[in-house]
Amino acid sequence: MSLREKRAASFWPLALVFSLFVLFMYGPMLVIFILSFQGPEGGLTFPVRGLSLHWFYKLAEGLGVVDIGAALRRSLGLGLAVMACTVVLSVLAGLAFRKKLKGGNALFFIVVASLIMPSIIVSLGIGLEFRLLDTGIKAALGAFGMDSALEGFGTSLGLFTSALGAHLTWTLPFGLLIMFAVFNRFSPSYEEAARDLGATPWQGFRHVVLPLIAPSVVGIGMFGFTLSWDEIARTSQAIGDVNTLPLELQGLTSTVTTPSIYALGTVTTIVSFVVMGLTLALVWLLGRGRKGRASA
Repeated sequence: MSLREKRAASFWPLALVFSLFVLFMYGPMLVIFILSFQGPEGGLTFPVRGLSLHWFYKLAEGLGVVDIGAALRRSLGLGLAVMACTVVLSVLAGLAFRKKLKGGNALFFIVVASLIMPSIIVSLGIGLEFRLLDTGIKAALGAFGMDSALEGFGTSLGLFTSALGAHLTWTLPFGLLIMFAVFNRFSPSYEEAARDLGATPWQGFRHVVLPLIAPSVVGIGMFGFTLSWDEIARTSQAIGDVNTLPLELQGLTSTVTTPSIYALGTVTTIVSFVVMGLTLALVWLLGRGRKGRASA
């Protein structure tokens, strides 16, 4: 477009709407970042009083009785477990759905139905299921006379049981939809060429299919981790007697009255950005390696 060419009359109103939308989306995040770097006299609102890392040091010292470090480790562990399970199950399901499956349509709608269910209802249902499981386990232990095991048994609700299942009801549909989109554009001629050269099904998947879909698989892993990292509603009733970092952060909003809460929000956001940055870098490296092999 030349300098003399005039913009359409609708350009500036649309640009204003878009700018307001961006401000609405990212303004709160920017405000949290700014307020977290205040000095010791800083408060929860503007104006900003000083500039320092004071509240990050206070965060490292702890926020009352809440063990932020333990909550952070729990969230990281759960996020990594959700990421691994989402990647493996999504890829396997994507491969399975490439063939005509009896009842495949019903299975697909069952999987994606959790996206439209209220998250808190999903969490309550999973929590109820595991409490019923607890009752059954205790009854079985009592029936077999395993009194010592019965006394030591607390609950099957936990980070890598009920909480993991609750998060997978959120991440798996996204992973499956991504794999559907990938395999809809995937040409089977690559696999046929591999079989013609004597490759086994496993070798064809490992050396042909997986390298081609690797960037999408990495993206699924990022989705799995980030969706799990900040999930609250599906975790609240299904995690048992421990809390993840988002749950601790939610509880602290009503008790912490210093910018330390903003410092915690900044740290969790930085972790998310680091994960996304590493994912994009890995996708770029995979794409570069694939281009290098193709040109060799």
